[in-house]
Amino acid sequence: METVILAVVIALVVIGALGGLVIGSRRHKQLPPPPPAAPDITAPPAEPHVGDEAEAPHDEERRTIEEVDLPEGSAAAPVVVEEPLPTEAPPVEIPEPTAGRLVRLRARLSRSQNALGKGLLTLLSREHLDEETWEEIEDTLLTADVGVQPTQELVERLRERVKVLGTRTPDELRGLLREELLQLLVPEFDRVVKTDSNLDTPGIVMVVGVNGTGKTTTTGKLARVLVADGKSVVLGAADTFRAAAADQLQTWGERVGARTVRGPEGGDPASIAFDAVKEGIEEGADVVLIDTAGRLHTKTGLMDELGKVKRVVEKHAPLDEVLLVLDATTGQNGLVQARVFAEVVDITGIVLTKLDGTAKGGIVIAVQRDLGVPVKLVGLGEGADDLAPFEPEAFVDALIGE
Repeated sequence: METVILAVVIALVVIGALGGLVIGSRRHKQLPPPPPAAPDITAPPAEPHVGDEAEAPHDEERRTIEEVDLPEGSAAAPVVVEEPLPTEAPPVEIPEPTAGRLVRLRARLSRSQNALGKGLLTLLSREHLDEETWEEIEDTLLTADVGVQPTQELVERLRERVKVLGTRTPDELRGLLREELLQLLVPEFDRVVKTDSNLDTPGIVMVVGVNGTGKTTTTGKLARVLVADGKSVVLGAADTFRAAAADQLQTWGERVGARTVRGPEGGDPASIAFDAVKEGIEEGADVVLIDTAGRLHTKTGLMDELGKVKRVVEKHAPLDEVLLVLDATTGQNGLVQARVFAEVVDITGIVLTKLDGTAKGGIVIAVQRDLGVPVKLVGLGEGADDLAPFEPEAFVDALIGE
C-alpha cells in the first residue's frame, strides 16, 4: 500500500515540474502588439501643437473683399463677353468681259493643241508628198479626233491645192492649212448664245449633259458670262439626283449676285424648273438658266425626265437655248453621249469643257459635223472666267501657231 502511495506522489511531482517548464517558455515569447483603437469621431478635435498647420475654424466670421488687402496687380480682370460679329454676304464679284476672252486664253489652248498644227505643217513641208506622207497626214487628223469624213475631205482638198500651188513656202503652207481648217469649222455658224426672248419673259436656257462633264460648273460659269455682259440671271437647280449639285450651283450664283431656286434632294426636277422660270418672270430677270440631271442609265428614263422639264417650262415660255455640255477629253465617246441627248431634246449649241487638257482638239470639228449644231462655248481651265465664246479663227491660230 505504501508503495502505491509513493508512486502516486512521484507522478504528481513530475507532472508539476513539466507544467512549470511550459509556462516559463511562454513568458519569454514576444506577443504581437494589439491593434490601434478606432478614433472616436464624436470626440472634439485635439488642439494643434506648436509647428502644426492650424486650420481656421469654419465658423470664423467672413470678411468682405473691401476689408482684404490684395497685392497689386492681382485684381481679377473683368470678363469681356464678345458679341458675335454680324455675318455679311460675300462681296459680289465683277466678272471680266467676255469679248476677246478666247484670244486671252489662246496660250493655254496652244499648249495642248499645237502638236496637231505643227505635225501637219511638218508633213506638208516635205519636199516630196508621196502616198505614205498623205497617209501620215490622215493619221494625224484621225488621232486628233477630227473624224473620218472630215479628215477625208480635208486631205482631198489639201492634195488638190498643193498640186496646183507647186512650190510651197512655210508661210504659204500655213495660210493654206488655216483656210482649210476654218472651212471645216463652218465659220458661218451662228454661235451667239440665245438669251433674248421674243416675248415679255426672260430668255430660258436649259443645260444638259452627262454628270462628270462639268455641267453644273459650266452653268455657274455661264451665269458669270451673262452677268459680265450686263444681264440679270436666275438659276434653277433642277439636278436633284446628284448630292450637293444645288449647293454647288448656289455658290456660283452668290458670287455674281444671281439667285438660285432649288428644292429638296431627290425632288421633282420639272417642278423646280417651273418655279425658277416663274420667279424669273416675277423678278423681271433677263435670263433663267436651268441645270438638269445628267443620268444616262437608260435613254427612256432620260427622255422622260428631260421631256417633262421641257414641257413644264414651256407652260411659261418656249426654250430659247438648249446647250449640251461635253468633255473634250472623252473624244469619240463624247460623240456617243451627244447622239443620245440629240435624240431626246433639240440641242441648239454645244459647250466643250477641258479643251485645254487634250491634244484632240479635232473633236470640235467632229461634234459639229455629227450633230449639225455649232460649238458656242469652250472651257479652257478651272478658273471662274475660263469659259469663253468659241471663235473659229482664234482656235485655228492656236492650232497652227503664228
